[in-house]
Amino acid sequence: MTDFNQLDPFRKQADPLQLDLVESFAKGKINRRHFIQRGTVLGLSLASISAIVAACGGSSSDGGGASVETAEGAISEATTAAAVAGGKMIWGMSKLGSEGINPVTMIDLVTYNVTAQVFEYLVRSASDLSVQPQLASEWTANPDGTEWTFKLREGVMWADGTPLTSADVVATFDRLIEAGNSALSGTLEKGGTTAPDDTTVVFTLASPNGNFPYLVSSDNTQSQIVQAAWTVEKNLEAGMGGTGPWIVDTLDPATGVTYKRNEAWWGGTTPLDEIEFKFIEDPQAQISAMAAGEVDGLPAFSYDIGEVLFQDSNINIVEMKSATHRQISMRTDKGALADKRLRQAIALTLDREKMVKNLLGGRGAVANDNVIFGLYPYSDTSVPQRARDPEKAKALLVEAGAEGLEIECQYIKGLEMPGLAQIMQEGAKEAGINIKIVGVDYSVYYSKYWCPAEPADPPCSGATDFNICDYGHRGTPDVYLNAALKSGGVWNSAQYQNAEFDGLFKEFQGAIDVDAKMGVCKKIQENLIEETPYGIAYTISALACYGTKFQGVANTAMGFTFLEATSQA
Repeated sequence: MTDFNQLDPFRKQADPLQLDLVESFAKGKINRRHFIQRGTVLGLSLASISAIVAACGGSSSDGGGASVETAEGAISEATTAAAVAGGKMIWGMSKLGSEGINPVTMIDLVTYNVTAQVFEYLVRSASDLSVQPQLASEWTANPDGTEWTFKLREGVMWADGTPLTSADVVATFDRLIEAGNSALSGTLEKGGTTAPDDTTVVFTLASPNGNFPYLVSSDNTQSQIVQAAWTVEKNLEAGMGGTGPWIVDTLDPATGVTYKRNEAWWGGTTPLDEIEFKFIEDPQAQISAMAAGEVDGLPAFSYDIGEVLFQDSNINIVEMKSATHRQISMRTDKGALADKRLRQAIALTLDREKMVKNLLGGRGAVANDNVIFGLYPYSDTSVPQRARDPEKAKALLVEAGAEGLEIECQYIKGLEMPGLAQIMQEGAKEAGINIKIVGVDYSVYYSKYWCPAEPADPPCSGATDFNICDYGHRGTPDVYLNAALKSGGVWNSAQYQNAEFDGLFKEFQGAIDVDAKMGVCKKIQENLIEETPYGIAYTISALACYGTKFQGVANTAMGFTFLEATSQA
């Protein structure tokens, strides 16, 4: 039972957005887990969140939600023993996939991890979808979500001995806007980031956005704060440090990176003396190295090849709910699937439960052909799940005059995607749809089938009619909606140009209060299921692992590994 007298102090000091959230939680409109997530986004401190939950009787829990004690989030394994000072930890991961190790232009998980040991974000998006302070200590929004003010942590120094100032942050975001950062497109324009003083940064947005802290977090991987003098031509090199806990000691793009402790780090002395990232190109070889004890951890691996690790008592397996998914892209503007009835027919043949069971070992969740996934606070569970129905698919083919449809689908020969393509192919046959599946490597897929560089306007207009793309986790669906679905989006391989959706996305961005957010999300879900620009069969639980002789490892569903608190157990 809610004690409203205990809530009065928070009501008096809360800004309008925070007040709406507290009232919605007190009235049972959102559960405890979602209140914690949203509270951190709006800048409520963990102490305030804990007190508000207590005042509300700890009620409205969904039974599986994060507790306040774990709301900071990224620590995936509780630290139960006293830290042992010193030592080294080695992580195995794929080779670099970006041209140059540059925070502004990087595009792959390995490079994200390499740079994130040196440079830091304003805030960190945790595995429970909460937002944690990093270089920013606090943040607030104006009532309509068009202006967000971040206060920088005091006493932060660059490794060269100069202080971090708001000028570094302004330069970082101006640089990202100029580079066409996909997460910020349409939300923040050049000149929209200003610095009223050395420790304050104000973001004035082109349109309201209630989720903006995610867009300056580790979810927007390129938003690591670098010095004002940094350029897009500059790459990370041996000897370089940022504001983070580690300094690059040695760097070989072919074999790996070693780091030593940054003695000037604002967070204090790291328990470990050094860390190493060893590049191992073959995913199966990564699993073998982990099983043999040649590396101490893997920041990400897939269940289909890593099942053996679950049987090893010397390995901690970290499993995190995630929005990682595969988009079965179907062009909506022209070609074989321009008629939405054919896209619906293909979606109706997907055996989602079989995919989750056989491809993911049950470590995932069935999805519903839209990106407002169930782990997000505002997903509407009343929207019916699309069920497998080959007979209905056949009827749609007849209605569209497309019996015996034959089409080619390209996919990436990586992770579980070959299995996804095969199960899709088999299921479609039952409805009389003949799919020729063609597997290619990552570079060929991205450059030839998904979003070829030419023609450049609109982006991805050279995409094929039918292909399967991999998408990583985000703590909010903004990036998926903006980049893959909005008209002219930089990742819009389906060439989805739907006026109703564009209006709903704009409404979503501007929806600040809880009721408005929930209402528009339901409409978005219904729009995407009806039009089916993408078939989305499942989301994938993120998996990481590390040896039991270490503790305090921080993993996120995005695939980041943070090691500032890691020690030998």
